[in-house]
Amino acid sequence: MKVIALGTVLEGLIATWENEVVEFKRVAKDYDTDRIGEYFSALSNEANLRGLERAWLVFGVDNQTRAVVGSTYRSEPERLQGLKMQVAQSAEPSVTFRDIHVLQHAGGRVVLFEIPAAPCGMPIAWKGHYYARAGESLMPLGLDKLDEIRQQTLAEDWSAQVVAGASVEHLDSEALAIARASFARKYANRFAADEVMAWPLASFLDRARLTQDGRVTRAALLLLGKRESAYLLLPHPAQLTWKLEGVERDYEHFGPPFLLNTTALYQKVRNTKVRILPDDALLAVEVAKYDQKVVLEALHNCIAHQDYRRNGRIVVVEQPDRLIFENEGSFFEGQPADYISGNKTPHRYRNPYLAQAMAELNMIDTMGYGIHEMHLGQARRYFPMPDYDLSEAGVVKMTVHGRVVDPAYSRVLMQKTDLPLADILALDRVQKRLPLDQAMVDHLRRAGLVEGRKPNLHVSALVAGVTAEKATYIRTRAQDDVFYAKLLTDYLERFGKATREEVNDLLLSKLSEGLDEAQKLNKIGNLLTNLRRAGKIVNTGSRKAPEWRLVRGW
Repeated sequence: MKVIALGTVLEGLIATWENEVVEFKRVAKDYDTDRIGEYFSALSNEANLRGLERAWLVFGVDNQTRAVVGSTYRSEPERLQGLKMQVAQSAEPSVTFRDIHVLQHAGGRVVLFEIPAAPCGMPIAWKGHYYARAGESLMPLGLDKLDEIRQQTLAEDWSAQVVAGASVEHLDSEALAIARASFARKYANRFAADEVMAWPLASFLDRARLTQDGRVTRAALLLLGKRESAYLLLPHPAQLTWKLEGVERDYEHFGPPFLLNTTALYQKVRNTKVRILPDDALLAVEVAKYDQKVVLEALHNCIAHQDYRRNGRIVVVEQPDRLIFENEGSFFEGQPADYISGNKTPHRYRNPYLAQAMAELNMIDTMGYGIHEMHLGQARRYFPMPDYDLSEAGVVKMTVHGRVVDPAYSRVLMQKTDLPLADILALDRVQKRLPLDQAMVDHLRRAGLVEGRKPNLHVSALVAGVTAEKATYIRTRAQDDVFYAKLLTDYLERFGKATREEVNDLLLSKLSEGLDEAQKLNKIGNLLTNLRRAGKIVNTGSRKAPEWRLVRGW
């Protein structure tokens, strides 16, 4: 928000004053973080119940006089923004402020905490306790409000449905042990691992959002169910499929428990080493074709966002140079590009119950960081960025590349380790010959990162320090027209004349390989026209069969 907009927001909040979704605090310098977390839970839950997008906690306004008095709470910007991570660590599910705004008001510094509404069907807890508001007062979230939020999606959330006839006997013992350990790691700051391991199984499953009052849900069977228990989910196949394409062909199906079998599927992938030679280096850098964290993040996202009502399986296609992840269901909220920066938090989930259970087991986060982290993971390994294909109705396809596309791109990433993600994304589009807006092209050109003209841009070899590709760089780098004109006039001086075919033979191989055949012929035609108009050459043949000569005396 701009400052002027913040001023307007503050005026509006003061005018309507405190209620279930707005809280003012005087707060001179310090304020208990746990108390902030409790207000976060309460205000977020109340915003959900009222169908609002956000709630507000405001520091620096006297809650008696309604006057702006200013606050020095966490006056260092880094420490103030660090509160976001503190809240995310103790909130369940792991959500945090939309933003923390600072307004320099005439009455003093005001801090406005913008709190998102609890996701549909997912009440927000702070350190295991749910909070609400009664007017201006903070209080525990009553069972009526808790049920109201949880019931928002239970009727339509496939993953939340209790499975008739299913019991804990249908769950895999190894998966249960791994689930407990994952839960204990996630909440290590709240529970001792021994304490989590000592909980009765029914208590653990309820706390991990896998069961409802001890009743086994579809989410529990997907993540922890025995392989032979998959029939309880029919007609859904409850299946992950790995498919190998190329010279060798192979496939394998994996059923529940998905908590274990995503790793089993990853182990089927041919994860050989790729060698990248940095500039002026004798030893190549070796990286694996695929990063396990990136692959599992992609696979877990498929599980969390699959539209299970379509009764399809999740497919991972391994090609020689890439992995393609396919899951049923259109992208649920926004577009993939919205999440690359890591700033967008989803408000809705196709399978909120399953998503929350996976978050409790540390399989995913619910903050929208997954796509961001996959892009950073690829950049850290100097590989191309992931690609999304939403062209097929009702299907999401994501590609993770396992090879270098343009060595110049990889070497730029090796040399410029502080390159912003936005610049890396733009260079990735350059190497893949994808469209790029002119403002970004200008920015990359000023930074010396690209050369050439649209649509034939390429990553600058000079910046990348390419030595092995210097010859390629010279071939793709466009020369000045003076260079080509000199070649032609020298030819005519030596041989007296040249047909168009001879001119083409002379120049085609000299032009930039960044141009296609039609563009090269068009450039030669323009060169001949310019030389003729300048009085340097003349056509002594016909229009259809030209014969070019030098103009004597030139």
